[in-house]
Amino acid sequence: MDQHTVENTNDFTRDWVASSRFLFYLKLACILALVVGGSYALFTHRYKGKPKVAVPESSLYDPKYK
Repeated sequence: MDQHTVENTNDFTRDWVASSRFLFYLKLACILALVVGGSYALFTHRYKGKPKVAVPESSLYDPKYK
């Protein structure tokens, strides 16, 4: 009696079309996650503006002495 082996067509290692499509979308998702995460980190640590700093009058461009 002939024994025929049935190959699993959903095997990740044998079906290079499906595996390459999966790896492409996985890379795309990783790049998107890095871009979104980096943008969020830059947004939360952004420059909040110039602070009011008390500058002594003697260190101005035109110093004022007493």
